[in-house]
Amino acid sequence: MLRNGAAGGGSAAGGRAAARPVRVWCDGCYDMVHYGHSNQLRQARAMGDYLIVGVHTDEEIAKHKGPPVFTQEERYKMVQAIKWVDEIAPGAPYVTTLETLDKYNCDFCVHGDDITLTIDGKDTYEEVKASGRYRECKRTQGVSTTDLVGRMLLMTKAHHSNIVSHRASGGSSESRAFARSFLLLRHVWGVFSQGPKGHSPWTGVSQFLQTSQKIIQFASGKEPQPGDTIIYVAGAFDLFHIGHVDFLEKVHQLAEKPYIIIGLHFDQEVNRYKGKNYPIMNIHERTLSVLACRYVSEVVIGAPYAVTADLLDHFKVTLVCHGMTEVVPDKDGSDPYEEPKRRGIFQLVDSGSNLTTDLIVQRIIKNRLEFEARNQKKEAKELAVLEAMRRLEEEKH
Repeated sequence: MLRNGAAGGGSAAGGRAAARPVRVWCDGCYDMVHYGHSNQLRQARAMGDYLIVGVHTDEEIAKHKGPPVFTQEERYKMVQAIKWVDEIAPGAPYVTTLETLDKYNCDFCVHGDDITLTIDGKDTYEEVKASGRYRECKRTQGVSTTDLVGRMLLMTKAHHSNIVSHRASGGSSESRAFARSFLLLRHVWGVFSQGPKGHSPWTGVSQFLQTSQKIIQFASGKEPQPGDTIIYVAGAFDLFHIGHVDFLEKVHQLAEKPYIIIGLHFDQEVNRYKGKNYPIMNIHERTLSVLACRYVSEVVIGAPYAVTADLLDHFKVTLVCHGMTEVVPDKDGSDPYEEPKRRGIFQLVDSGSNLTTDLIVQRIIKNRLEFEARNQKKEAKELAVLEAMRRLEEEKH
């Protein structure tokens, strides 16, 4: 059980009550937003009082990196849903300039300790670095958009169970076609991932390791207050995306003072009712992703699949919500929402969005060759910069 924080909590200004608020700038693609992006924005927000996040257009991203997974409108809304963000700047230029910082009255910009390059291999923060209006935050190890794309292209059930699921090996012609696609992609990505000699520490795939400190940083929040409507929502919330945001926003609007508790299912439970290689993100990663959302107040890690009387009583739940997606029966064939329905506190909520984790995977598959080419070029550029930096160090000595 983790209580979540609210946007704007804490300030680097401390006792400078009379001083002008420190305005911080971040920018990026924010494609397939994950907890690594959220952690960057959390650190940036802690350096000042007001955080503005510039988000690049689809055209700019396609020019410098390759096709984005999400549209710019989806990315704008996704970034705005992160609780540490005060304002977004749509259509931010790919190269960060002093003109941009001055336009938004920002004191400095913040970026992670990785390399961001233009199409011709130049540092996108060169100008602001030279002017002393650049700050660096620590990159979250163990996750990248490239890594997540790779996981989707490698979808099998192997890392959840040694037993091959009927969803992957049999069943309908659709599921068999899906399985054949993933076997092909697994081979293609395997060949690609060998890439150039060595691996970039930013683009290369690595493994996220959860710590209690990271959870505390994401989850410093408040207990329910008198008059709050306690709403419980359970699910996988895998690859936390705009469909989830749309749903939680609608749930948040159901009450004047909502206190939303998310029950996250363990990986094996998610795999039972979704099959294939789901979840793509493990329970630790999904926890941070959900905690970063401004609509979420608390998270129950490893919540039971069935919403029991004990759970409802323990959290004093007023309302239980579910989206318009299918509710898979529990292992014994029972309805997991039987108890809240019996109490008359169950409500279906239409998010108005048709985006699902499955559809995201399909977007990746559809554009797989472009994504592979994008990732390969990105890693090659990063390795070239690393080699140049190494040579400069050698020349100094």
